Amino acid sequence: MALFHRLLVLLIGSLAMAFTPARAGQFYTEDLRIPMAEAGPQGLEAFLVRPAGTKRYPLALLSHGTPRSFADRATMNAHGYYGIALEYARRGFAALIVMRRGYGTSPGGRVDSVGGCANAAYLPAAAVAVADLRAAIDAMAHRADVTTTGMIAAGHSAGGLATVALTAQPPAGLVAAISFAGGRGSRDEDEDVCNEEGLVQAFASFGKTSRIPMLWVYATNDLYFGPDLARRLYAGFRAGGGNAKFVSAPPYGDDGHYLYSVAGRLQWTPYLDAFLRERGLAHDILSPPDPLPPLGHFSDAAKAEFARYLASTTPHKAFAVSPNGGYGWRSGRTTVDDAERDSLAACMKWSPACTLYAVDDQLSGPR
Repeated sequence: MALFHRLLVLLIGSLAMAFTPARAGQFYTEDLRIPMAEAGPQGLEAFLVRPAGTKRYPLALLSHGTPRSFADRATMNAHGYYGIALEYARRGFAALIVMRRGYGTSPGGRVDSVGGCANAAYLPAAAVAVADLRAAIDAMAHRADVTTTGMIAAGHSAGGLATVALTAQPPAGLVAAISFAGGRGSRDEDEDVCNEEGLVQAFASFGKTSRIPMLWVYATNDLYFGPDLARRLYAGFRAGGGNAKFVSAPPYGDDGHYLYSVAGRLQWTPYLDAFLRERGLAHDILSPPDPLPPLGHFSDAAKAEFARYLASTTPHKAFAVSPNGGYGWRSGRTTVDDAERDSLAACMKWSPACTLYAVDDQLSGPR
């Protein structure tokens, strides 16, 4: 997509693999609420990103982590994972990020609490997460543009734990899964994990019934789940018969726990692509679409702001301009209408006559 044009071109050039960039991609996005009795009438917050074709795309079910502070859960939203979801959509999947109960606008409070630190109970918490993921799968199975046959699942941190737990009770159609820095229970101090032995035992329990091929990726400088613990989790899982390939990734930034991020995709997508290729799940990688044309006779400051707009990775967004060179933009809005309204308001602080130049990743049409 245009907003990733510069960085994704670098990504494509870095993949010395069998994949060849395909035609420029266009992508469809949709905000969803996942029906679930336990989530009440509101359902679970979700966001879908897929190629803009007319066929049914296999589901890539994406699961988020858990912040250390409970208060931070309310600030999370599915749009925040757009850049991650886009990487799966570029690879031919219908990527769905679902906010589990108690995160973002999904109701549920502390339903997935692990309890006190010393005796943190990871199996019941994982069971809650798996129920939420299964509700999302059931909802996607009824869509005309998504298929759960040949689907994959991927998760980060607590979402990695949830993904591993899902493979222990695999839904029909799940053929592969990926866990990035999987685990839970990390506290504020580096590599301080609540009931570490209980976490190891939870992974060992999942390994007794999990037979779905998995990829596990941990950076060697992960400050949540360090190399020694990561190996213990893997050993416990494999001892029970779990089917997983372990990757010890090079250090990433100041904390390798955040390797699985938009900024880190140059490092983690090669692992993903190799795994998909090994499983016979590789698709052509859609390259970014042609970039939006730059602003014409505008100031250098306006052009710099438009470059920032293009690089913004949180939909929905819009960029407004005025005939006298004024401009304004906003991103991360709940709806396109919100983004249009707020960007026009920002522009009108400088000029009474503003129009929309771009909305999300396309030039604005006539209004």
